Amino acid sequence: MRAIRYGVAMSLDGYIADANGGFDWIIADPEIDFAEMFRRYDTFLMGRRTYELTLSMPSPGGTEGMRTIVFSRTLDPRKHPDVTIVNDGWEETIRELRAAPGKDIWLFGGGELFRTMLNAGFVDGIDVGIIPVLVGGGIPFVATPAAQTKLKLTHHRLYTKTGIMMLSYDTLPRTAIKPTGRARQRKRAKG
Repeated sequence: MRAIRYGVAMSLDGYIADANGGFDWIIADPEIDFAEMFRRYDTFLMGRRTYELTLSMPSPGGTEGMRTIVFSRTLDPRKHPDVTIVNDGWEETIRELRAAPGKDIWLFGGGELFRTMLNAGFVDGIDVGIIPVLVGGGIPFVATPAAQTKLKLTHHRLYTKTGIMMLSYDTLPRTAIKPTGRARQRKRAKG
């Protein structure tokens, strides 16, 4: 099964965009090999707002031939023929994508889409570049309420020229929470 990984840049205080949706505070490090990063994936998943932001940006090298799937209830697929627009049945779309042959899938930007997919159990990993800046407010790394999810660190690297810290985590399977103390007592009393 193909993995879905959330890849994003985040400020040290936990934001992926400032209060105006801006991200000009994200710095580039010449040592980060984006072409190598892109080789791992053949599909982008994004929400409408992230997709609309990408329309005004130059396409990074290494993304040629990658499929883009946009989750939106408002975009007209006829006006965006180069991408797949999904407005209903998104969970089935994700299941089909994961089961199909191919490379991993990059959940690209968007704290709300990340939260929705995380809560549904579809996020297998998180790759975050922590940018050494305090934004002070804006769009959070993950929108609330999000499911509590345990993570396992699989890779880390500090880029010393810029101070960017890259962290990679795998999500761990959720386990049933065992009742503690009072919850156990209440259960015994009822039953």
